[in-house]
Amino acid sequence: MNNQELFHARWDFGRLLLCNLLALALMCFWLWPTAHAIFTDFDEWLFRLLNHPLGESTVWLYIWTVASMRPFDIIIGLILLALLIKGDWVFKAFQVRQAFLGFISILVLLLVIRVIFDKTVKYLGLQHSSPSVVLEGALSMTTFFPNLPEVLDLKDSSNQSFPGDHASVLLIWASFMTVFSRTTGQRLVIWGLALLFMMPRLVAGAHWGQDDYIGGIAMASLALGWGYYTPFAAGVSHLLLRATTPLFKPLSYIPVIQQMSVVRFPTA
Repeated sequence: MNNQELFHARWDFGRLLLCNLLALALMCFWLWPTAHAIFTDFDEWLFRLLNHPLGESTVWLYIWTVASMRPFDIIIGLILLALLIKGDWVFKAFQVRQAFLGFISILVLLLVIRVIFDKTVKYLGLQHSSPSVVLEGALSMTTFFPNLPEVLDLKDSSNQSFPGDHASVLLIWASFMTVFSRTTGQRLVIWGLALLFMMPRLVAGAHWGQDDYIGGIAMASLALGWGYYTPFAAGVSHLLLRATTPLFKPLSYIPVIQQMSVVRFPTA
C-alpha cells in the first residue's frame, strides 16, 4: 500500500462539509441562550458529581490529583503514541510511519485552528472561567496540596477554559484512529481511553463539560475535516516521509527500537 491509499490526495467534499457543519451546528446550538443554559446546568451538576467526592475519599483525591498534573499528560501522550504506532493493530506494520506522520500533520493543523478559534472566542466575548473558579463550594486540589501547582504544575483552574485544548487533542486522536479502525473492540478501546483521559480536567474543575463536548469536538471535527478529507494529510505526510528518512535511519541500529514498526518500515 502506498501513501496515496492511506491518505487520499483528493477532496472528499461530502465528509468535509459534514465535519464543518457539525462544528458550526455545535457552536450555534451552544450560542442559543436556551441551550446554553441547559448545558451550564448540566455541567454544574456533572462538576459537583465528580468534584465533591474529592473531599470524601482520599483515594479519589489522590487518583485525580496525580492525573491532573502536567507530567501525567506525558504518560497519556506516550500511551496514545504507543497505540498509534503499534504495528498490525489499527495500522498495518508498513503503514505505521505514514500514519504517524499524517497524524502529526493533522495535529499541526489543529494547533492553527485552535489559535483562530481562541481569537474568535475572545473577540466575541464568549470566553469564560472554569467551574473551580466561579462555582461556590468547589473543591480545589491546590487547597489540599498547596505546593503542587508550582512543583508539578497541577491543572485545576483556568480563567480561559473554552475550548478544551486537552480534550481536542484526545478527540482528534480518537477520531483519526476510528477512521482507520476495523473492529468494535478497537473503537471501544480508543474511545474508552479518550473519555477516561478527559476526566481529570473535569474532576478538578479546570474545564466545564461544554469546553470539551462543544469546543473540543468542534475543533477536532474541523481538524479532521480539513486534514484528512482534503489532500492536506496526503501531501504533508509524503513530504515528511522523505524529510525524516535520515532521522529514522540511525534508530534502525539501536536494539529494541529497531524492532518498532515506525522504524523498520521507512516506506510503504
